[in-house]
Amino acid sequence: MKALKLTRELKVGLLTVITLTAFIWGFNFLKGKDIFNRQRTFYAVYDNVAGLMTANAVTINGLAVGQVSSMRFHPDRPGKVIVELSMSNSIRIPKNSIARIFSSDLLGTRGIQIVIGNGVEDAVSGDTLISQVQTSLQDEVNDMVQPIIRKAENMINSIDTVLTVVSDVFNKQTRDNLINTIESLKNTMANLQSASQSADTLLTSQQTRLVRILSNVESISANLKQNNENLSRVLTNAANISDTLARANIANTMSNLNKSVSGLSVIVQKIETGQGTLGQLVNNDKMYNELEASSKELKQLIEDMKLHPERYIHFSVFGKNSRRNGYQPPLPAEPTDNK
Repeated sequence: MKALKLTRELKVGLLTVITLTAFIWGFNFLKGKDIFNRQRTFYAVYDNVAGLMTANAVTINGLAVGQVSSMRFHPDRPGKVIVELSMSNSIRIPKNSIARIFSSDLLGTRGIQIVIGNGVEDAVSGDTLISQVQTSLQDEVNDMVQPIIRKAENMINSIDTVLTVVSDVFNKQTRDNLINTIESLKNTMANLQSASQSADTLLTSQQTRLVRILSNVESISANLKQNNENLSRVLTNAANISDTLARANIANTMSNLNKSVSGLSVIVQKIETGQGTLGQLVNNDKMYNELEASSKELKQLIEDMKLHPERYIHFSVFGKNSRRNGYQPPLPAEPTDNK
């Protein structure tokens, strides 16, 4: 059999085709595409894809199953971003699965994680999955730091306000007042120290007297202890007296006393107004003078009866003689010389 001879042009053409095929395969392999296996394409719409780039991995439970093919703006929904996902055809993905953008490392590299749903119907190539964006570590740190920053700002403002108030309060006059107050306190402490020294000196000089006083106090305490029974009896008697006074009908007694005082007040009022004999006697001089004159005449009559009883009592067989024993007023008493 005659051997097939290849011309040089044919060899160059075959080499070129093989080189191009290897280049295309290698380029797609580096991009994560397998041109020899059929892949499915899914879509997800996001509001913000910050940090996500083409060729970032698409994973399921941490295993890479595809990559981000492209990203573009939605033609009908301004501001929305359509992300195209290329994944292996052998993975079952329910329609209610979620395409979640997440941080794959601490440096902020973003990727898409497919959260497998529990639906019965599977998604087919060209379907749009439910989109979700997981907060990045930087966003979480920012969310945690923002309240702290706000609190720090408020604290700084408060401190600034306090410093302003303190600066207004501690003006020159206030500082002078504080200096004077400190000086006064210093003088007061010096006076207290002097008083303390004087007290120590006094206690030292009066130590003997203090000992006697304490001895007397101890003696009084001992006497009280010895006469405890007597004191108990005194207290018991005082308690009995108090109980007796409590049981006594003091209310009726006070009522009777009030009535007596009221009656006496009425009598005194009548006397003061000149009612009755006693009132006339106290307030009327004429009656007083008449009583005094009557008393004087009665006294003279008694003296005459003592001196001349025959004038008032006599016995006669022949009857009364009208010319005998006539009444004669007593002679006035002779004045006595007061030497």
